[in-house]
Amino acid sequence: MSAAPSPGRWYNRVWRWHFYAGLFCIPLVLWLATTGSVYLWKPQIEALIDRPYAHIAVPGARASAADIASAAVKAVPGSVLHRYQLPDTTEQAVQVIVGKAGTETRVYVNPQDLRIVKTVEEEDRLMRLVFRLHGELLIGNPGSWIVETAACWAIVMILTGVYLWWPRGATGLGGVLWPRLHLRGRGFWRDIHAVVAIWTSIFALFLILTGLPWANVWGDYFKQVRAVTGLAEGPQDWTTSSNAGRTKMMGEHAEHGGMTMDHPLADYRPLDRIIANVAPLGLAGPVLIAPPVARDDLWTAKSDSGDRPLRVNLTVDGISGTIVGRKDFADRHWVDRAVGYGIAAHEGQLFGLANQMLSLLAALGLFVTAASGALMWWRRRPEGLLGAPLPLGTPRFGGVLVGALLLLAILFPMFGLTLIAMLAAEWAVLRRFRPAARWLGLPPTSR
Repeated sequence: MSAAPSPGRWYNRVWRWHFYAGLFCIPLVLWLATTGSVYLWKPQIEALIDRPYAHIAVPGARASAADIASAAVKAVPGSVLHRYQLPDTTEQAVQVIVGKAGTETRVYVNPQDLRIVKTVEEEDRLMRLVFRLHGELLIGNPGSWIVETAACWAIVMILTGVYLWWPRGATGLGGVLWPRLHLRGRGFWRDIHAVVAIWTSIFALFLILTGLPWANVWGDYFKQVRAVTGLAEGPQDWTTSSNAGRTKMMGEHAEHGGMTMDHPLADYRPLDRIIANVAPLGLAGPVLIAPPVARDDLWTAKSDSGDRPLRVNLTVDGISGTIVGRKDFADRHWVDRAVGYGIAAHEGQLFGLANQMLSLLAALGLFVTAASGALMWWRRRPEGLLGAPLPLGTPRFGGVLVGALLLLAILFPMFGLTLIAMLAAEWAVLRRFRPAARWLGLPPTSR
């Protein structure tokens, strides 16, 4: 019977996995930490962008909501009404979203003289651009696959990093819970890397896991699992990256074909009746009112608050303006509520400024961890080699390791697929191609 691997050999093998996972993840972690930090401040940034249109109306008569919606539709010839956003104050320009040929445009209308003060396509808005940079690298589904794969391997990087950090014969807490700033060179950067990483790891795992529902593969995978296991109840309140480029408000409409609400609406007068009943409810903003999806008189009004537990969906009779249905966050399936809390925290909107600051610190920790890891690798790598830790002996895959890998592969399909591809490439090509094997630090096999 073969002897069990020594702690040194296990440490070396884990280090190699950590190295390869980090090498792939570091550029994307730096990117995601940067773009995510910007997106955290979406409410403040959008308020600053809309500041020129926040005080354009003066006390006096105002146009009806029906006339405002009509003016917005006329501003984009051939368009139809998609959503009417209730202004927060009487001084603001009213924002109306209209659609034409699959493209949505946000129209800012002066509520007194119906003058159009601004138009911008939804996908051209700054925070939509940041959202797409963060989630799909501006290249659609392929970008989402890349980001999702990096997120899955980042989980491996964090778990193996905790194993490497675990104190073994340490004589103090320096270098374990706080960095020894008096050190120089590799020791200093090792402490910065390890200590910042361990303090950040829980938050990093939380950010990764709460971001996966948006991912293309995992989001669809999760949706199918819910359908099979009976954990789905009605349409979900978030989109995956494959359709995240379309506006998020469509939420429930998206599940029923509402993405293409391109039938003309002849009468906008129900808006005034609906607003008269919805506005006094004080729903968390932004409050969006959408026309019927089918050719009936049932309109939708909803709170699209970034703090998702505050969201409310209303069904309103357009003829009378009466609210005929209401669904609060508490009425959703417990899975939807759990994901909703996670997404709100991920976006920094669950508990206000404190959430934003905490998430910013986590993003900065990820940035420092990735940057210090890259610096250590660059400084220690041999000339002309990748610099991966050299393997000590032939790897043996015990039951615990195999079980852990299978569990990760089931939970995160992109990890499983890329792991299989990586192992197949190493076995079939890299170890049999001596220059590549030498560059990677792998022992070449006989042909």
